Amino acid sequence: MQLSTKRILIDKTNSRIVAYTAIAAFMVVFSLVASKTLIGQAAYQNRVIDAKKQAVSQLKTNIQSTSSLVTAYQAFVGTSQNIIGGTPSGNGPKDGDNAKVVLDALPSKYDFPALVTSLEKMLTSQNVQIQSITGTDDEVAQSSDQSSASPQPIAMPFQISVTGNYKSIQNLVNTFNSSIRPFQIQTMQLSGNEKNMTLTMTAQTFYQPEKVFDISKKVVR
Repeated sequence: MQLSTKRILIDKTNSRIVAYTAIAAFMVVFSLVASKTLIGQAAYQNRVIDAKKQAVSQLKTNIQSTSSLVTAYQAFVGTSQNIIGGTPSGNGPKDGDNAKVVLDALPSKYDFPALVTSLEKMLTSQNVQIQSITGTDDEVAQSSDQSSASPQPIAMPFQISVTGNYKSIQNLVNTFNSSIRPFQIQTMQLSGNEKNMTLTMTAQTFYQPEKVFDISKKVVR
């Protein structure tokens, strides 16, 4: 009888030891896993804080640069004479502030009808008779290139045919060469005489899609 009682007590003691051991092992494993998770979270939060500090520092630099940019722009457009010798407040072909002159020189949108209108005005001002202004209106294909992160000039080819005397034809060619908007004359054909001359010309001008101001997001891992 005493042997059985001792056996029961020993079994209970062994069971307690096993239970305590299992609990201790669980606590150790739980502590290790929790510690690893907390350390990982702490490291992640430190990376997030560092990234936010960098973003705030860059933002402060950009804000400081803004005032300098505004001052420089105001000085650029506030001159008494623009960069091509015109009056900023006038309405002549060379007039307008410098910002307008730059936009006219290299438009940010593809607009072939506007180009034709500009060419008509340029040709008429040189006292020549317009025979034809031709080209391909590629607005559908160009509509996907109206903005870009790294814009590059895109060519707009056209052809013109005009008649006039030698002097007016010469003045017209000089006008293309001195225009604020860039023109590349590719071919020229002259026929007729000094008083009645025909000029057939193929050329191209350009537009440059506007630059996209993109605020990006960064995932901190």
